Amino acid sequence: MTPAPIPADDAARLSALRELLILDTPPEERFDRLVEFAASEFDMPIALISLVDAQRQWFKARVGFAACETSREISFCGHAILQRDLFEVLDAALDPRFADNPLVVGAPFVRFYIGAPLALPGGATVGTLCLIDTRSRQFDAMDRAVLGTLRDLVVAELVGQGEGQREREGA
Repeated sequence: MTPAPIPADDAARLSALRELLILDTPPEERFDRLVEFAASEFDMPIALISLVDAQRQWFKARVGFAACETSREISFCGHAILQRDLFEVLDAALDPRFADNPLVVGAPFVRFYIGAPLALPGGATVGTLCLIDTRSRQFDAMDRAVLGTLRDLVVAELVGQGEGQREREGA
């Protein structure tokens, strides 16, 4: 297993994530509906809105995955936030970066992963909208375009969340 390198701009990225005022907040229907739609649209058993902080990836919304967070060290999303485009792993069991990852060799037995990085308007990538399957597969151009649109909706909700929270706090 190869943990993702820490981005050079991680301090600024983490600051932007904290400014969203969303970490460790209760589930919200608007985020839940987005992952439910993504899982259904792509026939995926797992869909997550994953926010990557210094030590973990925390799931703002999830379908098909019981845990509310995992260690950043074992996260696929830690790799995905290093990208500007979609990060796709066709078969994690065959990929040297992930073949011995506990999420690959044990439940949920990840094979396919695709993560759409959640880049805020200022450029900080705070997490992903990701989809996971227990079988190998590959997205075509149309799938990639739809996932990109869903990612844009998630980013809009995240930005709106932070602005709304600051207004409620009088900041």
